[in-house]
Parts: sequence; C-alpha cells; structure tokens
Amino acid sequence: QLQLVESGGGLVQPGGSLRLSCAVSGFTLGDYVIGWFRQAPGKEREGVSCISSSGGRTNYADSVKGRFAISRDNAKSTVYLQMSSLEAEDTAVYYCAAKIGRPFSVCVLEPSTDFGSWGQGTQVTVSS
Repeated sequence: QLQLVESGGGLVQPGGSLRLSCAVSGFTLGDYVIGWFRQAPGKEREGVSCISSSGGRTNYADSVKGRFAISRDNAKSTVYLQMSSLEAEDTAVYYCAAKIGRPFSVCVLEPSTDFGSWGQGTQVTVSS
C-alpha cells in the first residue's frame, strides 16, 4: 500500500526557511514522480513543485521559483522541499503526492488528479 507522510511544517517568520520532508513507503520511489501541493484557507489547491522519477528534472510554480528547491533521496525513500525567503502568502497546508513516472519525462503538476496517492499534509504558517 502506497503511503506518503509529510513532516517539517511549522511557524516561521517572513524571510525564514523550512524544509519539508515526504517519507514514502509501499513503493519504489524511483518509479514515481513526486509533487508538492498546497492549499490555503478559502483557496483552491495549487501545485508547488515536482520532481521526475529519475530525479533529474524538476518543475516549479512561478510563485516559488528561486525560493523553493525540491530534491529526492531514493535510498532514504524521501523527497524534500527546501523553502526559503518565505512570505505570508506561502501559508498553507502542504501535501506531497505520487504518480507513476515515465523514463526521461519531465514532471508536470497538472492535472493534480493524475497524482493517485497523497499524504495527510503538514501546516506551514508564515507570520511575524
């Protein structure tokens, strides 16, 4: 059974940093694209970043480019989202999700419904 568990969320001041982790089990991480999504209160879920199954290709939402970095450690079955220069607008519940990857393919975040397995989410609050 595919399982994803996020951790690393919390309260941080504007301009600060956090690193989210997504620990996976029940499948071989190297076969899957992993995406990070977020949902703020009253807003629709949006894609933040994804990383290809090989780890060689990444994709970012315009709103986080240059501030967030996604990486994966297949040996540890974990995907990370390093978030820097955080802004109040980054406040949301962050989810990681998985979908089958194809060799040599880029990852895309939409449609998010292509991601069949989701974690329970971790809250990130950016506030002074």
